[in-house]
Amino acid sequence: MSHPYVHFHPTHPHPPALGKRYLTLGIGLLIMAFGIAFSIQGALGTSPISSLPYVVSLLIPLTVGEATICLHVVLILLQILILRRRYDPVQLMQLPVAVVFGYLTDFGVWAVQNLPADHYGVQWLYCLIGVVLVAVGVALEVIAGVVTLAGEGFVLAVCQVAPIPFGNMKVAFDLTLVGIAVALSLGFLHGLYGVREGTVAAAVLVGLTAKKLQPLLQRRLEKVLS
Repeated sequence: MSHPYVHFHPTHPHPPALGKRYLTLGIGLLIMAFGIAFSIQGALGTSPISSLPYVVSLLIPLTVGEATICLHVVLILLQILILRRRYDPVQLMQLPVAVVFGYLTDFGVWAVQNLPADHYGVQWLYCLIGVVLVAVGVALEVIAGVVTLAGEGFVLAVCQVAPIPFGNMKVAFDLTLVGIAVALSLGFLHGLYGVREGTVAAAVLVGLTAKKLQPLLQRRLEKVLS
């Protein structure tokens, strides 16, 4: 998932609502996955969280979704190392969520792979579609309130042990992922892949759009999820 992200405040829903909340999360993941797929198809750079998995998928025989799962596993392990006894075991739900999200991403990439992207204007259209879809997915993730994706989970873990505001840490995290993606791309692919003007657009617009969409979607879904 850009900045400033909507702050994630996990809720403790009653059991009857739990299934609805996980369904909402699943729909959000599907929408987010298609957003990533559109950004990849547009070839103007992916969102910061997807830039590293995309470059890794070009270097070794992994799909973007499989590389995303691997990144999330690393981030979950880092959360455990950072928080130690303070780590909440319920956050291990990030692992199955990561697996679902990874394969949904691959499905999205497969579904849009034949869409024409021959013109720069069309590429920007796909980029903006990707921004909106990822923002909707992020908003639904927050509204579901059951578990974060591993990227946000890692940022929250760091913020628990260091006096760093969430927004600042999210920016630093995104920049680190993009920096690693750029280094791998230039070092091994001898060109810049996965990081372009679309990455900047996603970094700026996804969080802002999610902040605007979240209260609108929350009002529509609050009765269903209560």
